[in-house]
Amino acid sequence: MIVIVVIAGILMAGGALGALWRIVKGPSALDRIIASDVLVATAMCAIGAEMAINRHTDNLPVLLGLALFGIVGSVSVARFISSRDET
Repeated sequence: MIVIVVIAGILMAGGALGALWRIVKGPSALDRIIASDVLVATAMCAIGAEMAINRHTDNLPVLLGLALFGIVGSVSVARFISSRDET
């Protein structure tokens, strides 16, 4: 079990580092926005994995808040980009 947890942690850390790298080096604002969505999704996966490993649901409101933040952020960015392209 510990081997699976370590492998999952390494993969999630790699995904978070890749997203942070894209936020810093992204050539466009859209790249940075997508990378921030990936970072939020990675954080949600890490929190969900921690809840599954420790068998509790204490962080469920945090997961719901992050999910709401991700959805609202993605929709607002899509509306902003589409309105900017129309003009």
